This record gives sequence, structure tokens and C-alpha cells, in this order.
Amino acid sequence: MAADMDEFWVFGYGSLMWNPGFRFEEKRTARAFGYRRSLCVHSWVHRGTERHPGLVLGLDHGGSCIGMAFRVPPAERTEVVDYLRERELVTHVYKERTMRVQLSDGRRVPALAYVIDRNHVQYAGTLKAEQAAATVATAVGKSGNNREYVLNTLAHLREMGIRDHWLEEVAANLTDGTAASAQA
Repeated sequence: MAADMDEFWVFGYGSLMWNPGFRFEEKRTARAFGYRRSLCVHSWVHRGTERHPGLVLGLDHGGSCIGMAFRVPPAERTEVVDYLRERELVTHVYKERTMRVQLSDGRRVPALAYVIDRNHVQYAGTLKAEQAAATVATAVGKSGNNREYVLNTLAHLREMGIRDHWLEEVAANLTDGTAASAQA
């Protein structure tokens, strides 16, 4: 199935999935190939500080990622792109990209997405679930504690019927006390 080339889609893999912040005409579960959802961004403001960074989601290379794709009304494209740039490019840890995603109905469409810049100082790299949990366990930033961010993200993913086994493993380490003992 081919998509209309005039359509404008946005792919979300984190909070954009349940809190896009813009108007859309259609929303579909979608898969991005060649990228995975990962707690790979050191958060120095919202979920940690520069001295005690937390971790937030990034779209990193490897695997595939199930998220949500939003079709934006053509007349609102510029407004939505401006909004997303203000929201996502604050410290430029993400790069704006257009990538093909496969929608739940089988269509493949180009979608605007924000992927991690692996050369940025805030890139945490590939972490084991235990390492990520140890970082998340005690980090706090201006938007709240990092533990709540991870558990809230996982709850939203579950509500949407999306499994993220790695993030579930991070959460299991947070709730069984492993992360706390790793910090000691």
C-alpha cells in the first residue's frame, strides 16, 4: 500500500505517543525499522542534573521500535514542525529525520522523527538494563524523579498494547531493589 505523498506524518516513541501536543487527523500504531527505543539520553534538566544525570528516551540505532504515527493536517504542518523543534531540539541531543515507518494497516509512509545524536555529550551509549536502572533510581530533575518517568512511560506503553522488553527489564530492576543496591 502506498501513501499519499502530500501526507505529513510524525512518529513518536516516547511521550509524544500519549501527549503529542498538536492536532492530528489520524493516529496509528507504527514500526520504525533500524532504530530502537532506549534510555540513552543523559537528562541534565527534566529528570536529572548535570552533576547527577538521569536518563530519558531516545531513538537509537539498531532493531526496530513500535510507536505511534500521527497524520497532521496539511495546513498545520509548519506550525507542528515549529512546535516539535521547540519541544525536541532544546539541547540538540536529537536530530530531526524523515524515516519510513510501517503503519498498522500495512502502509509505509515517511514520518518526521527525532533520533539521538550519538556524538552529543548527553548520549549515554548502550546500557545494560541494570546500569540504566542504577542511574534512574536516584535521579531527580525539574520535571520530577527519573524513576516515575520510566514507570509512567512503561504504564503508557502497556495501555497502548506495546511491549518493550528492555524497558520492562529496567523497570523490574527499579522495583525489585536491584538498582538501589547497585548505587550503594
